[in-house]
Amino acid sequence: MAATGLATFVALMNYTAPMLTLPGMTADFGTTLAGQSWLLNGTPLGLAALLLVAGSLADDYGRKRVFVTGLAALAVTTALGALATGTVAFTLARIAQGAASAALIASSLGLLAHAYPAGPARVRATGIWGAALSGGIALGPVASAGLGVLDWRLSSLAYAVAALALTAFSARALTESRNPRAGKPDVAGALLLGLALTALLAALTLGRDGWLRPQVYGLVAAAAALTAAFVLTETKASAPLLDLALLRRPPFLAATSAALFTGLGVIGMFSYLPALLQQSVGMSELGTAWLLFLWSGTALLVALQARRLPDRFSARHQVAAGFLLSAAGASTMLGAPAAGSWQRTVPGFLIAGIGSGLLNAALPRLAVESVPADRASMGSGANNTARYIGSSMGLSLTVVVATSTTRAGTDPARALAHGADRALYVGVALMLLGALAALLLREPGTGGPDPDPVPATPPHPDR
Repeated sequence: MAATGLATFVALMNYTAPMLTLPGMTADFGTTLAGQSWLLNGTPLGLAALLLVAGSLADDYGRKRVFVTGLAALAVTTALGALATGTVAFTLARIAQGAASAALIASSLGLLAHAYPAGPARVRATGIWGAALSGGIALGPVASAGLGVLDWRLSSLAYAVAALALTAFSARALTESRNPRAGKPDVAGALLLGLALTALLAALTLGRDGWLRPQVYGLVAAAAALTAAFVLTETKASAPLLDLALLRRPPFLAATSAALFTGLGVIGMFSYLPALLQQSVGMSELGTAWLLFLWSGTALLVALQARRLPDRFSARHQVAAGFLLSAAGASTMLGAPAAGSWQRTVPGFLIAGIGSGLLNAALPRLAVESVPADRASMGSGANNTARYIGSSMGLSLTVVVATSTTRAGTDPARALAHGADRALYVGVALMLLGALAALLLREPGTGGPDPDPVPATPPHPDR
């Protein structure tokens, strides 16, 4: 619990670092407005592209091995990010950090599922893991903003040292677990998924300067073709990244769609909201960091206490409530940036924090209980892949919506203030869709608590 929780905590602190140091980085690198989304999107892109393959590798070749390797890679790539001198180099380092984070996040839930059997112990363990997720998001911006007063690179160096220390601790403290199966890692599937996501994100970024352009059409078509090729590859692979038969199970669809809409609506919006408040309301980096701390700190406390909810309040219902509360919180912020009042956003951050806490506690439990017990890391990888694909798309969409009227001759701060309202409307709509999906996707004929976890698949005759 200590190893997986602390590693997740550090990975999420590193994930959130550019949210508050973005102005300093763009000044150092000379990054354009369109390029800002790539600075923020690097880690989500690496996470989304590698989570599934990392989960499969962890199940097949050792969860401890993949976890420790991911931590060591995070230490190295974070240090490289601190040494970057340009937008491209920093973005590439962030993508590599996302890949390293994918290894440790996917394998961490697999390690927990192996150590804590289904029941109250697992509910408590996944709740603590979700709290670590919220804690990293809570303290990451504050630490990065505090160190950023001196130099934004200091936070990256601090996270590299922390990851290196955790690598040594985990190598000694953890025991190995695996569930070997026939077949080789689905490298082709991982490559196709990563390319499809890259094409889609590039289309969203270029679309900011005009959607009716051949480049945008071409990238969208490429993303669709690569996605189709990924699905075809998975149907023929002996050891696919994703068992497509799971897509016929409502619990798996509920877990995956909830993760997707969490990324699209919640993470996507809150990842760019600090930069919007800094540029439209004129808040300092540290000021917006404390607002984010209110949101994610509340989420941490709620995730820790979620295990006390009554049994009849299932994980699926918990997810729906989390989306509704997040939407309510975002709705209260409407008009605040245009009025130049950051104080009006405080209640919204608090309410949305309660919703995020419910989501962070329920999603990891849904992830491991919606797949066979021996594929827990794959379930974690699929769920987190959907989460970070959603966050990458949601962040790009938020940037596009918020900055679509920022043109020459207009007051940038005023334009971004009105753009923030448009982004909030879009985020609220996506959160409501997430709540609806969570309520509708359930086993036919069930209306009470979610069904028991899927049992482990029987052993292969050759084993």
